Amino acid sequence: MSENEEIIKIIEMLLESGKTKDFSSLRNIHLNDSRFSSFGDLPPYDLKDFQTTIELEELKFISISDYDYKIKNLKISVFGETAIVALELEQRGMLVDNKAYTGEHIVINGRATFVLIKQQTWKIAHIHLSRI
Repeated sequence: MSENEEIIKIIEMLLESGKTKDFSSLRNIHLNDSRFSSFGDLPPYDLKDFQTTIELEELKFISISDYDYKIKNLKISVFGETAIVALELEQRGMLVDNKAYTGEHIVINGRATFVLIKQQTWKIAHIHLSRI
């Protein structure tokens, strides 16, 4: 597997957890230390740490049934042990309100930047998601 294939596999593992609702790999693909950071495309919009990011990713994916995504205009740049992944990301599904038993079809068109570092395997060190 090429380096670019290894890197996109990590990003796909993150997004696929939204489809499968299997969150067991999330802690393994993110850099679990104080250098990790993220900005999301849903509130809260503040800079988040590792633990908060994991919790919000799980909550987001639990709240969206029939989640699917499409990656467009992918660019991967590798600088030694660091990689930057830039892409356009379309996410869609049914936003479920379990208290009111209602749902709303959503489409989130956005841009995403991931910074990964290599520590035996590639780990996500930073995520920035923003809506278009």
